[in-house]
Amino acid sequence: MLRYGLTGGIASGKSTVAKMLRELGFPVLEADLIAHQVIEPGQPAYAEVVSNFGAEILDADKRINRSRLGAIVFNDREKLNQLNAIVHPRVEQEMVKQFAELEHGGKQAAAFVEAALIFEVNLHKRLDGVVVAWCLPEQQLARLIERGLSEAETRKRIAMQMPVQEKLALATDKIDCSGAPQETRRQVEALAAMLRQA
Repeated sequence: MLRYGLTGGIASGKSTVAKMLRELGFPVLEADLIAHQVIEPGQPAYAEVVSNFGAEILDADKRINRSRLGAIVFNDREKLNQLNAIVHPRVEQEMVKQFAELEHGGKQAAAFVEAALIFEVNLHKRLDGVVVAWCLPEQQLARLIERGLSEAETRKRIAMQMPVQEKLALATDKIDCSGAPQETRRQVEALAAMLRQA
């Protein structure tokens, strides 16, 4: 079974491509979901995140409030790196375990992990390939504003990420999400056909 990454900048079409891959029968693990699970109370990263970022990130029920945590880390690259250093090794352990279960359990040609940070944490070195979903910068901006972020917040979040040109330079496959959905679908279907023949 091939182990592939799926990444791209914020609001660049990753989730759309992941949904299409699932519809075509490929398992897609969500690194974000795993990251949320490992910071739940009693989970591996919880105590370390709280001790590094303080009790003010907690809700009344002692759960980590991701909005409060986000407000801290998306305004300070050093703090973002600190959070990633705590959370990502745990996410990777869980991802490896889930890939192994998928491989053991079936006849998958490939499985994917959808993650914002693949190149940034050197995960690509442990994968068979990485698909980068991308769109035009102005589309990215418009999509984020549509989701309710201010233009200033949107620009800040985009600036905190690895530039898309750098991601595209490292990609084994690219999906252009700047056109109509059926155009994106055609590219995903071509990728699926290639993986099934690999």
